[in-house]
Amino acid sequence: MSAQPDRHGDAARALLALYDTALPVVYGYLVRRCRDQGTAEDLTSETFLAAMDAARKPDPPPIAVPWLLGVARHKLADHYRRRADPEPVAEPPVDAVDEWDAELDRLVAESVLTRLSDSHRTVLVLRYMDDCSVGECAALIGRTVHATEALLVRAKRAFRKEYPEGGTS
Repeated sequence: MSAQPDRHGDAARALLALYDTALPVVYGYLVRRCRDQGTAEDLTSETFLAAMDAARKPDPPPIAVPWLLGVARHKLADHYRRRADPEPVAEPPVDAVDEWDAELDRLVAESVLTRLSDSHRTVLVLRYMDDCSVGECAALIGRTVHATEALLVRAKRAFRKEYPEGGTS
């Protein structure tokens, strides 16, 4: 009999390791969309309880902040479905800057960048965070402009593949 990896034990440990980082992100996501802090706290608790239940399943999902935000989104939707007098969360004006969503997008993007290869991460950071031109990127990483353009195409494709579906805004 071969030893099977303890996937749900690994998932539970991953959730525990992620908890301190993920808690303010999940709570922040919910409190911005709820009418009161108490509801946001309750939904945050429900999110982490659901995550622990999922981590205990025989084939648990990959536990990460973007996945937890998806669970939180479902908990928020369930909350409004349960209400006898559903009042949707008021949408901010179109031109209003939602600093929390921007911060959340930044956190998710940084998390995605850590999962990319060094070459993909480097070229994306140089091009889009450091605002280097393609020619400057090419010079800095020691490639031709054409090779750098091709690398950017592959890096953006890899980033989109890892980025949570739909983003946060």
